[in-house]
Amino acid sequence: MFVGLSSGVNYVREATMAFGNLSSGFSIFGWSSAGEESQDELYKEVLLMTLAGASKADANIHPVEIETIQQIMQRETGQDFEAADIRKASRPDLNESARLRKYLRSVQGRLNDKNKTTILRALVDVIKSDTEINVLEIDFFNRVAEALRITPAEQVELTA
Repeated sequence: MFVGLSSGVNYVREATMAFGNLSSGFSIFGWSSAGEESQDELYKEVLLMTLAGASKADANIHPVEIETIQQIMQRETGQDFEAADIRKASRPDLNESARLRKYLRSVQGRLNDKNKTTILRALVDVIKSDTEINVLEIDFFNRVAEALRITPAEQVELTA
């Protein structure tokens, strides 16, 4: 579990270890309920893995994308993440697109609408950060939105 982690380095290490074990099932997270603390930790993990995946969606990890991810993770988690840790989380063996989508589909029901919207907005920030938007990045965004099962209205926070 990720409770009580004090640094971005430990968080990345734990998150990538857990994400790397997806083939053994998703019960590795040990969350039987969506309590506030476990939901917050799940949100942080999903945010990190999604943004790390976005950084390599166009097969070119640009330094400004890493910086943007660092800023977002600091803002959202209060933790500092080293560039090397973010690159580690974006490794192909940990963040292969089909595996990431399967993971996102499995956890989407435990994320609230605000978490999902924040993840997508952060994803847009990373995609736009290198000023060149690639069709592969757009495809990645669409696949993440689909896996999170977030509607276009939810994406723009249009609620009744």
